[in-house]
Amino acid sequence: MTTKSQFDVVIAGTGNAALSAAISASEQGAGVLMLEKGPKSKRGGNSFFTDGAIRFAYNDIEGIKNVVDGFNAEDARSIEVPEYKHAHFHNDLMKVTQGKSNPELAEHLISNSCDTIQWMKKQGVSFVMNENQYFEKEGKKIFWGGLPVKTERKGIGLVEALFAKAEEKGVEIWYEAPGVRLEQTDDRITGIIVNKDDQETLVKCKSVILACGGFEANKEKRMKHLGDEWENAIVRGSEYNTGDGIRMAAEAGAAQAGQYDGCHAHTTDFNAPKVGDYSKPGDIYKKSSYPVGLIVNQEGRRFVDEGADFRNYTYAKYGKETLKQTNHKAFQLYDSKVRPMLRKEYELEEATVIKADSLDELAVKMEVDKSNFLETIENYNHAVQDGEYNPSIKDGKSTKGVSPEKTNWALKFDEAPFYAYPVTCGITFTFGAIKSNNRAEALDTSGEAVKGLYVAGEMVGELFYHNYPGGSGLMSGSVFGRTAGISAAEYIHSMAAIE
Repeated sequence: MTTKSQFDVVIAGTGNAALSAAISASEQGAGVLMLEKGPKSKRGGNSFFTDGAIRFAYNDIEGIKNVVDGFNAEDARSIEVPEYKHAHFHNDLMKVTQGKSNPELAEHLISNSCDTIQWMKKQGVSFVMNENQYFEKEGKKIFWGGLPVKTERKGIGLVEALFAKAEEKGVEIWYEAPGVRLEQTDDRITGIIVNKDDQETLVKCKSVILACGGFEANKEKRMKHLGDEWENAIVRGSEYNTGDGIRMAAEAGAAQAGQYDGCHAHTTDFNAPKVGDYSKPGDIYKKSSYPVGLIVNQEGRRFVDEGADFRNYTYAKYGKETLKQTNHKAFQLYDSKVRPMLRKEYELEEATVIKADSLDELAVKMEVDKSNFLETIENYNHAVQDGEYNPSIKDGKSTKGVSPEKTNWALKFDEAPFYAYPVTCGITFTFGAIKSNNRAEALDTSGEAVKGLYVAGEMVGELFYHNYPGGSGLMSGSVFGRTAGISAAEYIHSMAAIE
């Protein structure tokens, strides 16, 4: 084994959380090395593939003005953005996690969200209004769901800006150099063994930040923790997030924590690549407009309430429900009334679509049980209640007498031509990870910090359970990454003072 010169901080991973940690630590004067398991052409982790929507407590339109580049008076007149304060973010997080999100971690995420957005902007990240989060009404763009802002050029714009800043700060990056295990001396992290150039290299350091994702790209671990049905799930992002960081942290004495049988998932095009395609950045295969349509399985039956809530609060859950269906397959259905309202991903050449001029023809082309399908549509149409249709709010326009009910945005499915988009489940990230606190310190089973070890991004356990509010994963990576960098630098300074 060879030994390399010492760094102050070594960071495993090169996604949003890892980059935020690297920049943050370097701001405090630390010498930083980042480790990327893949080649340079596949750097950026899951962040490379994100759509860029980011959730933060912006409060009101003034908070948006301070973030979005070039926001002017005309923009303010042409849009309507509901308030989104600390309490709104907290309520959304606790609602979808069934109240299980660790209060300390949740508070740290939410209370630091707005300040961290401003910090990201100072690092060169640009923000724009989120074109997928509004409906037009009476000439105004009505935003909804607490996600009016996204990073410019989606995930690729985010990571390119952060890489540029990290390199400007003198951060060193090694590619095709995965971490293997941590070195400890006197119960402190003193190094990390790296597989570089086909040999093990000991990199001496004063602290390590693990920000290298969950185990979503590891088929065996998916099956072990999530269930056998996850064997063939599409991996929506990095193929390198295989649980290495969780393993290394646990071997060093950190406690595993969070929902190991839970994950973020999404309905994605049935013909999407099996792992993220780095030649096509951005989240282009997801299918998110289902609240204004219907979803049926191969038996021709509906199986979820498409209108239970805005898609920000249901898509992670409904991806998993799709996986449970025959052949892990379902179809999103839209008639010609609502098709103009669909998000941009439905218009891409990568989108798989079936078009028909009649319900009979649609059923045949979809290869579903025709009798069941026609009965499902007939019963649904008969159950649609009168009321004002308004997709920018939970309008209460529902069905009656069918199960599952559609509780909002229920319109009859009756205007040809009809469109069906075959979908399956894609996994984004796993919820089970490492126990930590609001300083991003990895904790052992007694709740004590593993000295010199920090976690960020998907490595933070106990934040998300069952589901998650859209855009909060990206925000979590930024907040806890920044925190980890600050904490690691402070730890190094305190150790230097003692010595």
